[in-house]
Amino acid sequence: MAESGPRPTCFLQIVPETAGARTDQVLATHPEVPSRVTAQRLIADGHVRLNGSVLGSASRRLHAGDQLDWTPHPPEPLELIPEPGPLEILHEDAHLIVLNKPPGLVVHPAPGHAIGTLVHRLLYYCPNLSGIGGVRRPGIVHRLDKDTSGVLVVAKTDPAHQHLARQFQEHSVKRQYQTLVWGKPKAEQGTVDAPLGRHPTRRKDMVVIEGGRRAVTHWKVLKRFAGITLLACRLETGRTHQIRAHLASLGLSVVGDPQYGRSPLRRLGKLSSHARTALSGFQRQALHAERLGFIHPESGESLMFRTEPPEDFQALVTVLESKGTFDNLALT
Repeated sequence: MAESGPRPTCFLQIVPETAGARTDQVLATHPEVPSRVTAQRLIADGHVRLNGSVLGSASRRLHAGDQLDWTPHPPEPLELIPEPGPLEILHEDAHLIVLNKPPGLVVHPAPGHAIGTLVHRLLYYCPNLSGIGGVRRPGIVHRLDKDTSGVLVVAKTDPAHQHLARQFQEHSVKRQYQTLVWGKPKAEQGTVDAPLGRHPTRRKDMVVIEGGRRAVTHWKVLKRFAGITLLACRLETGRTHQIRAHLASLGLSVVGDPQYGRSPLRRLGKLSSHARTALSGFQRQALHAERLGFIHPESGESLMFRTEPPEDFQALVTVLESKGTFDNLALT
């Protein structure tokens, strides 16, 4: 695990968007607090202060301008069993690792994914990762969905984790994705500034909802095909399923995404068999985190990493670009 020594203090300034929420709910949104249960335990143990005074209740409602500060619990003993597996490392130094996550790989252990995650591979390759994320998330500063590919940064040390997490919290990290969506945007670019929250009944889904957390996605058309569009999406915030939920709210569901929109493939007229086979065979969301930029926590250098979409994504684009693929294609 990471080096020993005093645990750094964490800070969180309450913004108007989160005013009125419970303290444990807000605390659990911080990258260094893995869950609401962890937040409640920190408060119960007297580790959390509100405006300089020890907080006694997890249910305390917060006001804009309030400041929380806390000292994280020491990292729990690591119980995960490291597992060998391929890692495509883009950069590594004494403080962090930047890698290209393949589609189909879960980032950290979760219900239904106790083994075979990226964390298991990382621990086999590098046993000494930051412990702030806890037993199941050592070194994990941010995450990508299982079927989303692309650039991910992992912290080796606690100070690096703190610094990177603060950048994500302040929305200063530069993140850009490529995605294929069903539909034809009327404009060449646009911005979705709409709050996201849990669906009232489908609790695994995120939707645009009043009272949700502010979320901002900037999008731009890269290529147009008949019935399908290749977009670049830049995140200003980083909410769960943000791109998928925001685009779905525009009627532009991500190709291959079973959660946020049904494929209109059966309604596409005169689609070539080659294209139909390629689209129906793409069994994951066509979403790739192509760029990640941040300030190095030790050197202060501005870093930017970029990766090309994986082979299956590029192969699908090639099919869509091929002449005659969409001969007289129309949504009926």
